[in-house]
Amino acid sequence: MEAVTPTYTEEEEKLVIRNKDGVPVGIKPHNRWSLGKILLWVGITAVGVLGWYMLAIRRGEEVNTIWFVVTSVATYTIGYRFYALYIQRKIMRPDDSNATPAERVNNGKDYDPTNRVVLYGHHFAAIAGAGPLVGPILAAQMGYLPGTLWIIIGVLVAGAVQDMLVLFFSMRRGGRSLGQMAIDEIGKVGGAVAAVMVLVMLMIVLAVLAMICVNALAESTWGVFAVGMTIPIALCMGLWLRFVQPGNITQVSVVGFITLMVVIFAGRWVSETDWGQSIFHLSPTALVWCMVIYGFFAAVLPVWLLLTPRDYLSTFMKVGTIVVLAIGIIIVRPVVQMPAVTEFASNTEGPVFAGELFPFLFITIACGALSGMHATVSSGTSPKMVQKESQVRMIGYGGMLMESFVAIMALAAAASLNMGIYFGMNTSAATVDNLAGTAVVESTDDRSEITAEAVKNLNVTDTHGNSIHAEWESWDEDGNEIVLVNGEAFDQLAHDVGESSVTSRTGGAPTLAVAIANILHQVGGGQAMMGFWYHFAIMFEALFILSAVDAVTRVARFQLSDALGNVIPKFKDPSWRVGAWITTAIVVASWGSLLLMGVTDPRGGIQTLYPLFGVANQLIAAIALLICTVVVANKGYWKWIWIPAVPLVFDLATTFTASWQKIFSSDPAIGYFTQWNNAKAALEAARVAGDADAIAVQSAIVRNTLIQGTLSVVFLATVAFIVLCGLIRIAKMFKAKKPESFEDPYQESNFFAPSSLVATPLEKKLVAEYEVVGDPDLIPGYKAPAEVKK
Repeated sequence: MEAVTPTYTEEEEKLVIRNKDGVPVGIKPHNRWSLGKILLWVGITAVGVLGWYMLAIRRGEEVNTIWFVVTSVATYTIGYRFYALYIQRKIMRPDDSNATPAERVNNGKDYDPTNRVVLYGHHFAAIAGAGPLVGPILAAQMGYLPGTLWIIIGVLVAGAVQDMLVLFFSMRRGGRSLGQMAIDEIGKVGGAVAAVMVLVMLMIVLAVLAMICVNALAESTWGVFAVGMTIPIALCMGLWLRFVQPGNITQVSVVGFITLMVVIFAGRWVSETDWGQSIFHLSPTALVWCMVIYGFFAAVLPVWLLLTPRDYLSTFMKVGTIVVLAIGIIIVRPVVQMPAVTEFASNTEGPVFAGELFPFLFITIACGALSGMHATVSSGTSPKMVQKESQVRMIGYGGMLMESFVAIMALAAAASLNMGIYFGMNTSAATVDNLAGTAVVESTDDRSEITAEAVKNLNVTDTHGNSIHAEWESWDEDGNEIVLVNGEAFDQLAHDVGESSVTSRTGGAPTLAVAIANILHQVGGGQAMMGFWYHFAIMFEALFILSAVDAVTRVARFQLSDALGNVIPKFKDPSWRVGAWITTAIVVASWGSLLLMGVTDPRGGIQTLYPLFGVANQLIAAIALLICTVVVANKGYWKWIWIPAVPLVFDLATTFTASWQKIFSSDPAIGYFTQWNNAKAALEAARVAGDADAIAVQSAIVRNTLIQGTLSVVFLATVAFIVLCGLIRIAKMFKAKKPESFEDPYQESNFFAPSSLVATPLEKKLVAEYEVVGDPDLIPGYKAPAEVKK
């Protein structure tokens, strides 16, 4: 039976873009306003305005966390529909008749036309690392409002703009890396410096992402088993989509999700068996080697086999958990216990991290609003898999909005915790001892009691203006609700979540897990499920972060290949597997050595690397936004150069100020070299006293603060030089008044795919037609019936 193509109305046919052979390749932009649409957007705007009024203006003594959900969703919807579309029309100007690199190269390894839903999942999983989970939790010490404003508004005008523009510009340039685009657009000298610095800073970002994952999974049999099983599940999904049911993502998605839930629940049983303990109970050092080996293979195997399906699979858990948390907030409606702005926003006494609101709030939140790491993904794996140019807004801008929603939910959950619990969990043991005082520390070994006293001595007040204390609602042995305070509160909390202790669990991840468990146990399971939800959240966080590690390792390999390709052209060949193995080995060895140094550091690796992570991540964002600004100038789009330039200026102001303070501040809580001098003095005193433990700690502090301070100087100086080169390039283009493009030559497309996440009726018709008249080689695994004549 001969296949039949769909029929179109005259109005539909006018919207269809066809190539010279009559094959459909796209749909012309079209939008008609109706009364219903107008009323819909008026309603969404009204809801958003009400939400902002409740969060930022009215506030009062009680703010319900439901307003975080309402406000963010309404604002994101407006930003995506209007501002992202405005940028697309004015700067990007997508043309679906132009073949993307995925269609042109299509080597089945790195360049692979990937279903937009799967690619959205991969892109979101790749960019959503530790930042949106950890950053907002830490930033909550300054109050909920500053972080909320930056996460929501910052993503609309900065983070999502960067991700979308970099993705589009890279796609138009054959999927080139951020470093190679810098060389092309800015110039050989400034671009080469940018390429090197992006790669160096990316190693620090990767090491910190991996370290947070190691900290979450170390000694956790349940977590290692559940996260580890996502690898064989993803391999099976990749093979199934490639060879068994190509393009049929619904069935494999359902099976993958069910299997994922099974292994998560089975993890509890595995953790209670002897064989499970012997196989999956791993030390931090063992986990480092596992992650290095996994990172290598994830970066060299074809994207369709492991990386893309695993990221797509993890997206189910990521998005699903955040949506469930949002629903839980709507159902439970917990009240915000953190003030809108705390005293720590205007001083450097914050026990979670040191520094005033400007600039350190923006450096700490990082990925939830703006992240340089995202730009490397947007110029790494994703541009090599985009099917059609019109999909970039959904993948780039929409993917970043989803990450921002993750950050908002994390902030809302943290803000719903008792302030004493929040600060007791996020204050280091050394700071707790200082706050509690020598008399208290010497009188007891009970860390809960010491932490409770330390919390009382914090110079911060609650929403009513009172000093804070630890308080936790729980149940007694008969199931009656009780309220415990101070040390008993920390002990009961630890018991409820199945931990030996929850005090000084710094880093943000344990705090978010407690907050999620505290909300979701009220939705499902009650008291008996408190421990399950806590450990589920820990695994969710580990899976969240690991998905970024594997993707960014591949991205870093692309960056290094492009850089080496300027000296040895063979490295620029994307199909040269030996080159891929060499560059991947260098990348994993680099971040793996940093990771190993961190997990063996006597003070804990987070203290060593996280400050550098924040600065390095935002400086990569500055380079990315600078490249976008230069590209807009090179194309002669002067009327719209403000779109990337405004977030660039703000990012430079915050990051340069933070770097300057970290280098030159005399405040021992902030300045690296002040800390270095103080540590040298303490080291000498420890040597005189013969205290071996103190010598080890102070030696590590001396070494690490020197490394941090030196790298901060190098980063600041080199990025300033890159910005200067970019400004010179912009000035030359303004004077020349002659646009210059480094895009790949136009090549007519022979492929069709829908632009939006949910296909329209017309797009569904065109998909059906393309399966009859299109190129089966561009439908992975699809074999055209013999009777179909093209």
